[in-house]
Amino acid sequence: MRAFAAGLWSYRNLLIIILTPLLMLPLPLIIQTQVAQCAFTLVLMAVFWMMEALPLSITALIPALVFPLFGIMKSSVVATLYFKDFHLLLLGVICLATSIEKWGLHRRIALKLVILVGVNPGMLMLGLMTGCAFLSMWLSNTSTAAMVMPIVEALMQQVMSAEGQVSSQQEKASSGICNPALQLEDGELLSRHTLSCCNFTLTSVLNLSKLFLLSVHQALPSSPLNSKYRTHRDHMMCKSLSLCIAYSASIGGLTTLPGTSSNLIFAEYIHQFYPECKSINFGNWFVFSLPICIIVLLSAWIWLHWLFLGSDFRSSLCSRGHRSEREKAAAKVIKDQYEALGPMSQQEMITLAIFLLMAVLWFVRDPGFMPGWASLFPDYATDATVALMLGILFFIIPARRPTADHYEALITWKEFQACMPWEICLLVGGGFALAEGTKVSGLSSWVAELMSPLGNLPVLGIITIACIIVTSITEVASNPATITIFLPILSPLAEAMKVNPLYMLIPTTLSVSFSFLLPISNPPNAIVFAYGHLSIMDMVKAGLGLNVIGVLTVLLAVSTWGMPIFNLNTYPDWASSHGLTNTTGI
Repeated sequence: MRAFAAGLWSYRNLLIIILTPLLMLPLPLIIQTQVAQCAFTLVLMAVFWMMEALPLSITALIPALVFPLFGIMKSSVVATLYFKDFHLLLLGVICLATSIEKWGLHRRIALKLVILVGVNPGMLMLGLMTGCAFLSMWLSNTSTAAMVMPIVEALMQQVMSAEGQVSSQQEKASSGICNPALQLEDGELLSRHTLSCCNFTLTSVLNLSKLFLLSVHQALPSSPLNSKYRTHRDHMMCKSLSLCIAYSASIGGLTTLPGTSSNLIFAEYIHQFYPECKSINFGNWFVFSLPICIIVLLSAWIWLHWLFLGSDFRSSLCSRGHRSEREKAAAKVIKDQYEALGPMSQQEMITLAIFLLMAVLWFVRDPGFMPGWASLFPDYATDATVALMLGILFFIIPARRPTADHYEALITWKEFQACMPWEICLLVGGGFALAEGTKVSGLSSWVAELMSPLGNLPVLGIITIACIIVTSITEVASNPATITIFLPILSPLAEAMKVNPLYMLIPTTLSVSFSFLLPISNPPNAIVFAYGHLSIMDMVKAGLGLNVIGVLTVLLAVSTWGMPIFNLNTYPDWASSHGLTNTTGI
């Protein structure tokens, strides 16, 4: 029986692919309305996305196949939904991310932050969280975690080996034997071994998260620190630093529209279905989300410190005055690593300059409190215009002095292709097609009518329920898929209640990023879990508290400073109400 169950489990994806449409087939065949046909498509995609029976991008192509067959939309119309302004914005951002990775600017930023905050575990965690969150504002959460975690792993090795060197030196000094040069050589060998062991590719990490569903022990790679922690304190430090990277990579992405795919999907949805809405732009979103990021980040630091490092916050915050021998030795090694990078290269300076210019142009495009440069091109220039214009510069500006037979730009097309998340492009396009299908077929209006009894609750209560639902679902489904499913459901509900749609959609979008409970909840979680320092219960108990903190902070923000920024207390003219008459017979 056990062998049969194991064999059946190995074919689970194929069974899901075959059985799901068969079980749902009576819905479009018996009811025979466009609402039922669109509901069939929505449920089918939701199941495939949540179970990952097919690659996410392949599931996203289902509307292009099914909608023309059902007569919901023409194939030519569906095809236009798969490439939007979002994709141009993403192209420019990935050009920047490619250059940052290629020339090592992220490593310089991370090491400099550690030097500034020190190597006390508490302050080290705070510094790494700040740096990782900052990088995540501009790079994808997955790329940020994948770039920073090998550095953090090396730092953890250095901090622990430094204490070992100090202890060993003290023991040998007391017995008349001392050979610090040999110990340093061993430490360097350990560091090199660690870096080679921890240089995971994103593909292997994502495959690891899938294998985790079958067997936790088989998914864990061998770590040089497994069962070799010198002290319990070392083990707790490794847990806290690992989790701080996973969480800060997700928290930092909240702050900017290109920081995470969920934000971009939300922004494009608003621009597509509410073209008269001018409230969602880079400046407004940053002003609204930055306090959320700061509050959640500091709360996460306090929570992780209390869980793994204890409640002695004073020793962390006042560590500069009296550092232990362990901290001094580790600080010296980290400083040596930073100095080994040498002065900032010309390529790094150009990348940093373009990065800052891109941020400034995003801010002043349409800040709201004053006319921006976009007023010179009314209704034409967007954030994607800036990203694409500066992104192209990376292919034009020479990385080195050109010669007669050689010209090297800052990035090449092959390097760009290696970093470009084509899967996300198709996933987002499929989401737009699905959202348009729910609107054209009338499914979104029918669902809003079905949920109309919720209108008797206070608006904040409905928003709280929506945030809790998406935060729970996103633990087992991808963030882009979750927000794609809920946007076309919640916006007509808000219209039916005569509530500003942004009042319901903004907190829901932010809550989608609070997927902290499991290694499979998002790629950053899987990346840090793969290093072998954490157990599932470590992540669950830390993530549960952080989920609560995140949702409460978002509810606070949308009820206070979010009101004047987005005019959430008024029903806007751009929110045209859809007809809510039930013509489906369901």
